[in-house]
Parts: sequence; structure tokens; C-alpha cells
Amino acid sequence: MKMEASICAVEKIIGYTFHNKNLLEQALTHTSYPEAISYERLEFVGDAVLGLAFSNHLFLAYTSVDPGQLSLLRAANVSTEKLARAAVRNGLHHYVRHNTLSIVDMINEFAEAVDSEDDCVVVKYGGSVKAPKILADIIESIAAAVYVDVDFDLKRLWVIIRGLLEPIVTLQDLDQKPQPVTMLYEICQKNGKKVEIEQHRNGAKSTASVFVDGELVASTSSDQKDIARLEAAKAALDKLESLFPATSMMPDCCGDIDDTFVIEAAKQKLYAVCGKKKWPKPVYSIEKDEGTPQDKIFVCAVQITTPSAILKMSGDEKSRVKDAENSAASLMIRALQQHKYV
Repeated sequence: MKMEASICAVEKIIGYTFHNKNLLEQALTHTSYPEAISYERLEFVGDAVLGLAFSNHLFLAYTSVDPGQLSLLRAANVSTEKLARAAVRNGLHHYVRHNTLSIVDMINEFAEAVDSEDDCVVVKYGGSVKAPKILADIIESIAAAVYVDVDFDLKRLWVIIRGLLEPIVTLQDLDQKPQPVTMLYEICQKNGKKVEIEQHRNGAKSTASVFVDGELVASTSSDQKDIARLEAAKAALDKLESLFPATSMMPDCCGDIDDTFVIEAAKQKLYAVCGKKKWPKPVYSIEKDEGTPQDKIFVCAVQITTPSAILKMSGDEKSRVKDAENSAASLMIRALQQHKYV
């Protein structure tokens, strides 16, 4: 595809017409493309300007949230995973100009994986295929090209570029899908391990190293301190998975509870427990559906995900789904109390 056509297509995608179209041409050009100015300088600016744009947005949107949570939110919104997915979902990966066959394979494999994902996925800390950095670079470079073209007006940039970055990761999203750094600390604490994350900067790069009981488990580098910390935590969780099994079942943990045990409004109370602990929402399923329309029998199960385990509990037989779900929630609450989760 000719660059003129690519520029026109990308302008339509982002809803902005460039005064200096050379800026967008550079933003779409990888270093492997011969005799052309690449996006390297723009990517340098875009990395910083996206971080600042999101910082401003989060500062105004969350007036009572502490800086630590704001940092987590910003990191989730400007991570390589998030930006690469934004590139694919907006079709920008079709317009990258390069001269490397391996890049085509990486982009296509990642694009296919993203296309197969649930559209409802908002927070993604890592999928089945590693996100190619070139796709995140393209988003940053395009943002920088717009920023320069609007004469470094950050407010105008945000209005123009925000659509590319949707959906914006919110605090509620992070509460439902625990952030890797939070998960790492909680899992290690539950298993009696001491975890430390050390960070240092070497030139333009920030390096984060994860130590568990004094031993180095993972180390990653990034242009941004928050991203380096996030990626290091993800890498550490992957390595610790074999030591701390992620899934455990509790089918018999309440064998001593009378089968008529019911907590009033248990579903609401279990939801509140998960919210307070910053776990994902409980998920209910029908395990048994028998009988005639006039004489139905239902058994429901509830599943919750903690940082260290996936817990599942089945309830008692009930004539209504609502009551069957409440029974499962009641037994789950009692199980959590007995096993000192709450």
C-alpha cells in the first residue's frame, strides 16, 4: 500500500487531518525501512506525552485516590499489552511500514489472538501471544505526531487520541482483575514468602528486579518505571506458578455444616466481601436442573478467584435458582470464615 493511502486511512481512523503529513509518515515507519525517517524520535516523545495525558486524566477523574493507585491505573493504560491491543482493534497494524518478514509474522499472530478475545476484556496483563512492542510504539508515535502537529497542545491531543485508547482502564476494572504487583505481594504473603521489588535507572531505561526470600526471580526493563515494575511482577508470577498452585477446590470444606445452613442475603454479602478484598465478582452456575416445571430442583455453585486460589462451592437443592444461588453463597461465606480468608 502506498504511503499516501496509508496516511489517509490512518487519519480517518483517528479522526484528525494532519497539517504536516510527514509527521504521520514518520510515525508509521519502522527502523527497518530503508532510506526513510523512522518513528524513533516520535516514539520517544509519545511515550512521555501519553503518560502525562493519562496522569492529567486520572488526576481529574479520581479526586480522592492516592498516588499509588493512580500509578497502577496509569501503568495499566499505557502498558505494551494495552497499547498493542489498541493498535490491532483500531486496524493500525495494517499500515506499519517496515522491511522485516519476522515482524509480519509477529503482528499477524498477535492480531489473530486479539481478534479471538472477548470484546468485554478491558484489563489484559498478558495473553496467549506476546504483544509485539512495535504495535505499542506505533500508538505512541502517532500520539506524538498529533501532539507536534497541534503545536504541543496536550488538551487537544487528548481529545483527538482518546478514542484510540478506549476502553480506558478504570479503578473498578483493576478491582475486578487484580494487578500483577498486588497479586505478587498477596500470594507471597499467603505462602510465607518475603517479596521485594528493587528498581534502578540506567540511562533512559528503568529496570525492576523481583526478589523472593532474597533470591532473584525476575528482572525487566522499560522506558517507564511503572511499566518495568508491572512487567517484572508478571514475569515473577509466571515463575512462581509452579510453586504456588493457582487453583484449589473446596468441595468438602464445609462437611460439618448443617445442610440447612443459610445466611440471609448471602449473595449480596459475598459480593461485598469480594469487593472489600478487591477480588473479582463471584460467578454463579447451575449444576443441577431437574424435575417438571411444577416441581423443579436446582443446585447452584459459586466460584470466586482470590490471588492464590480459585474457590468453588456448591449449594443445596432448592426449588428456585435464586434460593440455590443464595445457598451456595452462604456455604462459601462460611468456608471463607473457616479457612481464614476473611
